[in-house]
Amino acid sequence: MMVNLRLNKKNFLLVVGLGCVFVSLQKMPRFHLRGSGKKTTVTILLWYWPYQIPYNLEGDTCLKNYNISGCRLVDNRASYSDADIVVFHHHDLKIRGQTLPLHLPRPVRQRWLWVSLEAPQNNGNLNQYARIFNLTMSYHPGADVTVPYGEIKEKDGDTATDDFVMPKNKTHLVCWVVTNYKNHHRRASVYQQLNKILPVQVYGRAMGKPVNQRALLPTISRCYFYLAFENSESPHYITEKLWRNSFMAGTVPVVLGPPRSHYEAVAPPHSFIHVDDFDSLANLATFLKELAGDTKRYRSYFSWHQNYTVKLYTDWRERLCKICQVYDKLPYHKIHHKLPIDD
Repeated sequence: MMVNLRLNKKNFLLVVGLGCVFVSLQKMPRFHLRGSGKKTTVTILLWYWPYQIPYNLEGDTCLKNYNISGCRLVDNRASYSDADIVVFHHHDLKIRGQTLPLHLPRPVRQRWLWVSLEAPQNNGNLNQYARIFNLTMSYHPGADVTVPYGEIKEKDGDTATDDFVMPKNKTHLVCWVVTNYKNHHRRASVYQQLNKILPVQVYGRAMGKPVNQRALLPTISRCYFYLAFENSESPHYITEKLWRNSFMAGTVPVVLGPPRSHYEAVAPPHSFIHVDDFDSLANLATFLKELAGDTKRYRSYFSWHQNYTVKLYTDWRERLCKICQVYDKLPYHKIHHKLPIDD
């Protein structure tokens, strides 16, 4: 049987149109999908290492170290065209003069992620980055990817036990380790006033008494209370001063930073003392003296160890791997007109 190959004008245009669509689809990036519609492997390209300190990315880093599958970390810029997300660390843009590859065409569906773990007032002028980034990474819960300095992990029923041993070698009532001391910071004023009422043992480069990392926690453990004072009072800005310097050293933190409610949202219950809870620093000083002299009350600030443990986030590879954990929930067409999240 002969097939009539003649096409009328309408059918001819339809065939041409379908052909164009087919060619366009062939040119689009190919995504390997699971049955659920999720990508099997997400490629995260770090454009430059934060603070110029590289980490080893050999092997399946996320799976091996953090049990996160389908996540490929790369720092070779030759992988740019294959990257699903390209990460830029703001501190290095600001301080080290690193630049963005604005001259490169951005592949379809590739997103750029801006990361900063600093308080907003320490980031400088961000107007030049408006409408460039699709995603943000920060300690702030409103960021697209949230990476706190630390968090508490609840112990399971089998490991929940009161095995925490409070250090007994306490020789100082209050201590503080400070590197960045500026008189205009509120924490400097609070320290100066508090030190007139009760002695504060100070350490750190700013005070001419540097403490190396190995000796840091043992040094702080000799204190009943630690001044976990942030250099900036910003919403949700809670750094290692609470998580590592206080909790992991076995001391009670006296915090100065965001409001109490922000600490309560992340810290163990009954684990810290907030400066703003007191009408005066004299009242705070009296409270600390009385609490240190009451063993039972003082120990109650460590009861949370029975059910919780502290998890620190310090490795940049782990922070990058966390992107993959939330990848399927990240928006595709978002553009940040203003950086950063600050409320």
